[in-house]
Amino acid sequence: MQHQIRRFPTYKLCGPLLAVVAAALVGTGAAAARVEDPAHHLVQTRAPAAVARERVPAEAKSQPHGRPRATISLFEHTSSPTTLRKQGCRAAKRGVGGIVILDFGQPAYNGHTYGTYLFSGRFAGNKRITRAMYAYAYGYHRCLRRGSDLKITLARRTSNYHPQVPSAYRAGRRWARETRRLQRRLNAHLAVSRHVISAAADDLEPAWDRSFHRTRDFFRGYRDAHTGRVIYNYGSLDGGVGTVWNARQVFFVTSGMRYAQAIPEIYNHAMAREWAELAHIARHRYHRPMRFAGVMTTHTSRNRGMKPHDAPARAGKP
Repeated sequence: MQHQIRRFPTYKLCGPLLAVVAAALVGTGAAAARVEDPAHHLVQTRAPAAVARERVPAEAKSQPHGRPRATISLFEHTSSPTTLRKQGCRAAKRGVGGIVILDFGQPAYNGHTYGTYLFSGRFAGNKRITRAMYAYAYGYHRCLRRGSDLKITLARRTSNYHPQVPSAYRAGRRWARETRRLQRRLNAHLAVSRHVISAAADDLEPAWDRSFHRTRDFFRGYRDAHTGRVIYNYGSLDGGVGTVWNARQVFFVTSGMRYAQAIPEIYNHAMAREWAELAHIARHRYHRPMRFAGVMTTHTSRNRGMKPHDAPARAGKP
């Protein structure tokens, strides 16, 4: 019998409220940032990016242009469509455009279906999560100003924190299928699909899976579903290449796997150097560029972390 152990990650955020801004990522992409406030919000920003085009779905390239916008992403405590629809409406009224990540917690299995443990501790099945995400998309569409050209890439997020599943491979495959199912539902309502694109996301921390086996299996399952949907890795390197995961392992889940793109956590100069080293290895060892969709930063007057404008430049300097 599958044991259901409710464990939840402690995120590496350095204060109750963190300010963000975006800037161009040197030679690779754009900048993003996230914060957590007392209402469990994640905030990230994204600028237009010169992302590597190899095998990247067309939808991933059709991002809004112009000045970077803050995108409010959430640690979800519920999968209620009503709640998610209100969240989407609020995002539209704020003028959000870019990547929005809805964080549904660690992978889980309730004995009948795959899903996640929400941050409330309750289980939510994948199909229910998809319905909730569509409600967010619908709320976003309904509350946009008439004639608005704003778009969001709506990513269903999980993590590699102690997956409570019988098979990480099957969990990844089902995560991919539900990502595609959301896109199909969006496509069935053209007015909504003009403004919302479906994607996935995974907060990968090497220290949470030192053997790499579960993380590898989840990503292989996602890849083998052949959905064509991007999955963003917005995790860390935990000391850099070779400290926990070797170069081949890290590259696989950031750019090497067909659908993977990176939104790296760069909270300080050390983390910037770690990602710059990986980008250098990718170019010179694997002869392939890193696919950066943005970067995450967490600068405030309290934590004195790396400023968002500095992070992209530092990431480009090994």
